[in-house]
Amino acid sequence: MIKPVKIMSSVNIPEVRLNDGGVMPAIGFGTYKLNGSNGVEAIVSAIRAGYRLLDSAFKYENEGAVGEALRQSGIPRSEVQITSKLPGRRQHFEEVIPTIEESLYRAQLEYYDYYFIHWPNPGQGLYVEAWQGLVEARKRGLVKTIGVSNFMPEYTQKLIDETGVAPAVNQIEMHPYFPQKQQREWDSEHGIVTQSWSPLGRAGGVMKESILRSLADKYRKSVAQIVLRWHHQLGAVPVPKATSMERQLENMAIFDFELTAEEVGFITDLGRPDGRRKDQNPVYYEEL
Repeated sequence: MIKPVKIMSSVNIPEVRLNDGGVMPAIGFGTYKLNGSNGVEAIVSAIRAGYRLLDSAFKYENEGAVGEALRQSGIPRSEVQITSKLPGRRQHFEEVIPTIEESLYRAQLEYYDYYFIHWPNPGQGLYVEAWQGLVEARKRGLVKTIGVSNFMPEYTQKLIDETGVAPAVNQIEMHPYFPQKQQREWDSEHGIVTQSWSPLGRAGGVMKESILRSLADKYRKSVAQIVLRWHHQLGAVPVPKATSMERQLENMAIFDFELTAEEVGFITDLGRPDGRRKDQNPVYYEEL
């Protein structure tokens, strides 16, 4: 008999409607570098804190930890949405289905709620056939919703032109130093939800910006909460990572206040031409 699980958060997380008819929580939990038993512990904590969207990837080598955390959490599978992603070295059409099946075996899951192409790797020229593989995986019931990650407009347009299927989600690097205005607007115009990885800039220098500190004082919130609220008001779904339940709960508590349009603009104005954290420009950056 499974003991009742106490959910630590009373936050009512809004949902975002997707172009395939599905709905996604307006905030998720990132699991990058959460591996092994310590990773399982942190992910269990996040689920019990109230997160219902977990972001993983083949490349993170922690799909098994995510699946184990779900089982240990005591929360039904149907209540938690889980994402994984296709690595660059598996973009040939005939490799896509076996790769997803192996990922599911590792996680001991029957399906993924979301499955993305992790990077376009345009130098390989394979992302269209990788997308065709994801379309087939959805037909087979291995995944429910398909999307992309780090795709620029020209790459996504090619997917649409050649397959007639638009991604539901595009997960991109986005934080106040790199607000991705043109990318966000293009995706929105095409019915594609923006998801933000590294939403806090991996807690870098951006967290010390005076405008963020002053807004935190004004709203009696943390700087992280101000930044995550900024994502939400721009229509993006952030997926922050935190290992302690205290920080996990804090990051989730962003739906009880609202920044003014001017304040959103002030934060967006922190953007820099060289704002990417590691120069991972999809035009030339490739990840296998």
